[in-house]
Amino acid sequence: MRTFNICFHGIGRPQRELEPDEDRYWISEDMYARVLDEISGRSDVRLSFDDGNVSDIAVGLPGLLKRNMAATFFMLAGRLESPGSLAEDHLRELLARGMTVGSHGMDHKPWRGMNDASLDRELVDARDMLASATGSRVTEAALPLGRYDRRVVRRLRDLGYTAVFTSDRRPARAGSWMQPRYSVRADDTIESVRSAMLTTPAFGSRLKLEAIGLIKRLR
Repeated sequence: MRTFNICFHGIGRPQRELEPDEDRYWISEDMYARVLDEISGRSDVRLSFDDGNVSDIAVGLPGLLKRNMAATFFMLAGRLESPGSLAEDHLRELLARGMTVGSHGMDHKPWRGMNDASLDRELVDARDMLASATGSRVTEAALPLGRYDRRVVRRLRDLGYTAVFTSDRRPARAGSWMQPRYSVRADDTIESVRSAMLTTPAFGSRLKLEAIGLIKRLR
């Protein structure tokens, strides 16, 4: 069975200074509501949020609860308690409301090419911080900026992560350890979400996208 993983980043007006080009991933509250309405009731769609922006709790969570939906929130441990980002109390509220908290690492830096000490900070220390903040195990991770290679994949497996989410824009196989996702962007419309994120690509396009993912895993 195929799964369509849809990822949000920021919703509404940012409450912190954005990184270069990050505004491409901030959408309006209206667009967020339209996407949720579009996928409501679909069992083949899974939702997630990256970065741990305060809009996750202010806008993201109420929208989900209104429609009896759930999502995984991938938090940057290094931003905990920072202005414009989620706090420990927010993470505990997400869990209490039936959501899942995963790790997005520590500092929003790509894990590919890091030395061993830096990679441990991102994969081990960040997970430990989030587990301590929530009082719950953290078993899933999302790759910052979508970059990875064979070494990163091996390390994530060795550390016991049960699922890893990428930014590879293609459908996922339900239950697979590696889960490609589609990020909703500022220039998306509900029509582009329907056609590009909620529809299985043609056979040739699907093979090309899967080959790109394979190359990343093996390089």
